[in-house]
Amino acid sequence: MLYAPPRPAASLPPVRVNLYSDTQTKPSPGMRDAMLHAEVGDEQHGDDPTIHALCDRMAALLGKEAAMFLPSGTMCNQISLLTHCQPGDEVIAHESAHIISNEGGAPGALTGASVLGLRGARGQFDADALRQAVREKRRNIPTQVLVAVEQTANLGGGSVWPLDKLNGVLDAAHQLGFATHMDGARLMNASVAAGIAAKDMAAGCDSVWLDFTKGLGAPLGAVLCGSAAFIDDAWRWKQRMGGALRQGGVCAAACLYALDHNIERLADDHANAKNLAHGLAQIRGLVLEEPETNLVFFDTAGTGMDADDLADRAREEGVMISTMGRYRARACTHLDVDAAGVALAIEVIRRVAVR
Repeated sequence: MLYAPPRPAASLPPVRVNLYSDTQTKPSPGMRDAMLHAEVGDEQHGDDPTIHALCDRMAALLGKEAAMFLPSGTMCNQISLLTHCQPGDEVIAHESAHIISNEGGAPGALTGASVLGLRGARGQFDADALRQAVREKRRNIPTQVLVAVEQTANLGGGSVWPLDKLNGVLDAAHQLGFATHMDGARLMNASVAAGIAAKDMAAGCDSVWLDFTKGLGAPLGAVLCGSAAFIDDAWRWKQRMGGALRQGGVCAAACLYALDHNIERLADDHANAKNLAHGLAQIRGLVLEEPETNLVFFDTAGTGMDADDLADRAREEGVMISTMGRYRARACTHLDVDAAGVALAIEVIRRVAVR
């Protein structure tokens, strides 16, 4: 049972405020209606009009030639690595990057590539750090082929790469002969927070994807974008990893609905995150990291409790948070958490933190 997800304990009370992740969102009635009435066809034959509409729209949104619909962001990352790399190649990313910390060792298991993790504050590194990581080209050293960035940087506190810093890294990567990839799981959070168009943030990336299952509220789906040649090559890996989605337009319709209704409202999640952080900062023993988007990280050491202990106590009172280390906890705001939910979460965490 080591690898199975935990089953909800029957003795626990219902979840009143779910701050575990923005992946916990449920499709709204409007989104469900869009899914119900979606036009569909066989994606393998290129006959699904809703998937075509989503991919065309995403290519335009991210400023790329082509796009491909996939079930998840992790698949976008891994298919990108498989397309960019050969076995034995090396990828450069931040040491806390999702491809290192949360994808089950997939780069090594699937691509046969290693990932060199660079240090840097809040999940980001700079062009100088990249240049220093470049290895001398010798036959006994892995070939470095790809630089990957994560926008926003999840374990970096949901931080937003400043555009000049991001472009500095991507420009340096191209000058050094690397391809570039953006894990854009929460790219629209970054775009809304910074007031910068997503295509401008992704301009220097050879591949980039957006996840619809987080703040955008869809039940599944992510879209990978790049050049027409890249997506053509990536399709072969999609085929190898499970093939076409057949009548996937049912799910693509949810993503189109999200683009129409759930982007601008991400600002509400960011405001709720700031209010949550402000309230938690008043609790004795908690040390807060200032949120930039919808992720609120805090240290529990001063309470005398591990993060898991605090999370377990909060769950007993109907509030779910996640943990990212012995003393590091995370609360994530999203479209199913309103201001009243934030206030209740603060009240519950205050009560359980000072027992």
